[in-house]
Amino acid sequence: MKTGTLYVVGTPIGNLGDITVRQLETLGEVDFIAAEDTRVTRKLLTHFDIHKPLVSYHDHSGQKIEQGLIDRIRAGENCAVVTDAGMPCISDPGEGLVMLCHEAGIPVCVVPGPSAAISALAISGQSTARFAFEGFLPVQKKQRMARLDAVKSDTRTLIFYEAPHKLHATLADLLAALGDRSISLCRELTKMYEEVRRMTLSEAVTYYKTNEPRGEFVLIVAGAAENEQKQLTLADAAALAESLVSDGMRAADACKQIAKETGFSKSELYAALLTGREEGGAD
Repeated sequence: MKTGTLYVVGTPIGNLGDITVRQLETLGEVDFIAAEDTRVTRKLLTHFDIHKPLVSYHDHSGQKIEQGLIDRIRAGENCAVVTDAGMPCISDPGEGLVMLCHEAGIPVCVVPGPSAAISALAISGQSTARFAFEGFLPVQKKQRMARLDAVKSDTRTLIFYEAPHKLHATLADLLAALGDRSISLCRELTKMYEEVRRMTLSEAVTYYKTNEPRGEFVLIVAGAAENEQKQLTLADAAALAESLVSDGMRAADACKQIAKETGFSKSELYAALLTGREEGGAD
């Protein structure tokens, strides 16, 4: 029996006019579609008068669901995997299914579509020669700062995804970890209110204190300067300590921890922390 094929199909990231002829043909010809959210995908299919069986497949589906999809494809059915918007497998479900298909000798074909990361990079005004896609940062503060510490010396342009309700905290962490670099904040790409704001990280922190973030964001951050190792300033180190305090740590303990990590003394960090609070309260 001839095995089926898995088609990794991109879908529009906002504007339905971006769908391609090949995407429509593929979605109309496969036997079934594995969708991140069947409600979202059904709306897309209905708009283009496509009627196919849908199977829920997302990050929490588990191996049993993935194996069920593999079994159907191995038995000869063709499957398209799609997400709510953009390319599957890129900060979206699909990676595990693709890996299993390769291990099982099942053909995998790509039907490309828009990617929010690449689309944002292209219109960001930042360097596009070399870049690193970081996706969503870890939720936990300690892990998030560790990730940023790992990329702070990377000279490539950095790409992050962020939700609006987390944007301000993320911008503050980026500023503390990377210094005051250039950033382009791209939101609502391909939609009516598409917007790109190019500024420094400190300007972005200030701007979004008084302007409520709306829509999903792609953050394009300038890489570290070539041949220049970033030196952490006392203000940067104090900001890191302040972030730990915000997470519930005692100020003294936060300063002690950051002192170990940066080389600044606990006393000068504590003094800088108090100074920063006094200045903040004076505004």
